[in-house]
Amino acid sequence: MRKRTATLKRKTKETDISVKLNIDGSGKSKINTGIGILDHMLELFVFHGLFDLDITAKGDLKIDIHHTNEDVGIVLGEAFKKALGNKEGIRRFSSASVPMENVVANVVVDISGRGWYRPDSTGISCEKDGYKFDDAEHFFDSFAKHLGMNLDITIKPLSLDLHIILEPIFKALGIALDQATQIDPRRKGIPSTKGVID
Repeated sequence: MRKRTATLKRKTKETDISVKLNIDGSGKSKINTGIGILDHMLELFVFHGLFDLDITAKGDLKIDIHHTNEDVGIVLGEAFKKALGNKEGIRRFSSASVPMENVVANVVVDISGRGWYRPDSTGISCEKDGYKFDDAEHFFDSFAKHLGMNLDITIKPLSLDLHIILEPIFKALGIALDQATQIDPRRKGIPSTKGVID
């Protein structure tokens, strides 16, 4: 099997981001986005997804976190898309549920080539160190669209603690994406009746 790795760099007037990804890794990470809670959540995502991931990001954080948060999602999605190549043999679909205290996060993914994210933010308005749930949803939207993944996240019940909401989401996303990117030895070719996944 070919190595499913990617190295990408994105530099704009607002951000400078470098990503190294190995889909078939062991859960090692070296992440510095300048946004502490996002770093921690991505470390959980990598650990439970058994990916290897290095991210270095410099952004206009003196203004706000918006551009860095969004651009990290963009580059991470593009790295997964590049590393997956034509998606031959992958399982494509998966789901995972992870609890943490009074929250259960349910994450469903389909690496379909059609990037789409269904937000589940009804009633969630909390933040930690300036990072809001809306920021996380913006990250998920950018990640899903640039990977070409259909992503559905549901959280029940709700919590007022952003950390307790996000931690099971990122863990479940790692587990689900790991399963969806695994090679199924029974699958010959690309897992689509069209014969292609963009």
